[in-house]
Amino acid sequence: MATFVHLTPAANAPRIRRGGIRALSRGRGSGLGASGPGTYLFPVLHSYPLTHQWLRELARRPGTRDVVAVHVRLADAEAVTVGRYGDREPVETTAADAVRVVRGLDDPRGWEVFLPRAVERREVRAVRRVRQVNGWRYFPDAHGRTPCTCQGCLARGEYGGRRLRERHPHPLDGPHPPPRVLLGHVEAAEAAGDSAALREALRRFAYRRRGPLPQLAHLARHPDPGVRIALVEAVGYWSTPGVDSLVRELACDPDPDVSEAARSVSEQA
Repeated sequence: MATFVHLTPAANAPRIRRGGIRALSRGRGSGLGASGPGTYLFPVLHSYPLTHQWLRELARRPGTRDVVAVHVRLADAEAVTVGRYGDREPVETTAADAVRVVRGLDDPRGWEVFLPRAVERREVRAVRRVRQVNGWRYFPDAHGRTPCTCQGCLARGEYGGRRLRERHPHPLDGPHPPPRVLLGHVEAAEAAGDSAALREALRRFAYRRRGPLPQLAHLARHPDPGVRIALVEAVGYWSTPGVDSLVRELACDPDPDVSEAARSVSEQA
């Protein structure tokens, strides 16, 4: 049997003791990780700090206070994925092999195991308190580096967030340029053949809820796949009519990264 730990707010402990761990997380990849909601776990290692390394990062979420460790035991042949956070295609393997892979790493920080289902009550071996000072925040080795204060990295209401924004204001803070200004940036970048500037202009459109889709739709045929990906990420969540058909068109793009980005937007919309 393979033993893992799942970190969760202490408020969930009574429910987990009664009925197990709900499948509330989405996996990564196009195979087992996309088969449905599941549970993130980490192997129990000989090192206490490494076993509970995700604690401080998870505790950054607003409303999360004390975190407990739920010890889970799975059959060796249980199908899981294993990889480092951010991996688009984590490796599909068995629970026993996932433990072997993580234990064999020189630096297992940032690695995770995904179980594509809920954890049953009989698989929960113990729910224990854990020292609330374990682990890293933001990413491994982030200590000593100036944290990013953009909206994607620093959530509103996060502990110390206001002070960080005052000390390190992000260039994207404040109101974003109106659509007519951004369209001027798009036209200038196209005229200069500057794909990087074009992607940056599109990225600023992503902060809007609606936008000038007819003036941007032609970029779905841009020769640079990076521009097409930026277009998907910019308009994919707009409520503007026509967005769904454009995303469906890009989901059939011959470039696999473009089609994957479009499918990801469709699944989350």
